[in-house]
Amino acid sequence: MTLQSTQERMRELRLHGMLEALAHQQSQASYSSLGFEQRLAHLVDAEQSHRDTQRLQRLLKSAKLKHSATPEAIDYRHSRGLDRGLVADLLTCGWIERQQNALITGPTGTGKTWLACALGTQAARHGHSVLYRRTGRLLEEMDVAHKDGSLAKLRGQLVKTKLLILDDFGLTGLNARGRSDLLEILDDRVGTGSTIMLGQMPVKDWHAFINDPALADAILDRLIHSSHKLELKGDSMRKRKSASAK
Repeated sequence: MTLQSTQERMRELRLHGMLEALAHQQSQASYSSLGFEQRLAHLVDAEQSHRDTQRLQRLLKSAKLKHSATPEAIDYRHSRGLDRGLVADLLTCGWIERQQNALITGPTGTGKTWLACALGTQAARHGHSVLYRRTGRLLEEMDVAHKDGSLAKLRGQLVKTKLLILDDFGLTGLNARGRSDLLEILDDRVGTGSTIMLGQMPVKDWHAFINDPALADAILDRLIHSSHKLELKGDSMRKRKSASAK
């Protein structure tokens, strides 16, 4: 078999990383001194790296994160109440593998959404599926799904997602269906996935906000049990950045 036909077979088999690495080996004289097993190992490593990169790109695209945030860019300099130890633990993604939750609260502009997106990026790096939604918008989607018959499909998508990020909890009021749907979402995720819930109001006020004692007990039981809590503080980072830019 000629090199050209081998390359064609690689294309057919979608071994794109290996194909690119082979072309690189051909262009670099230094590879000629390596033995067959070493060169083959380089090709296999290149293919694995290519597939990992492609998978990460697919996960991030489907996650629809609001910010392209990365763990490396987390800002610990300002007094926001960020616990470095807790954040470091969350970045291991062990809590996701244990199907635990994270609750991030604090005033507007303190970086809640950005931090959650950084955690979402890290989860995707670990191979976990991620989905970002504003809580109110998701409940609107659920309401539409009730009417057009697509509820089972939407719930199936949510339950298969390893990390669900629900932003702006408490920003808009919950009606009876919204409370019920939120309970169903969280109940489906017990033992199957993790949820990050973001809100401006403190967790202690969530029960009163839900405004239905029985459903509030059930929702918070599924959400708060074995959860990690981050309470961000301080002035709006957006205002601070705007002032520093002037």
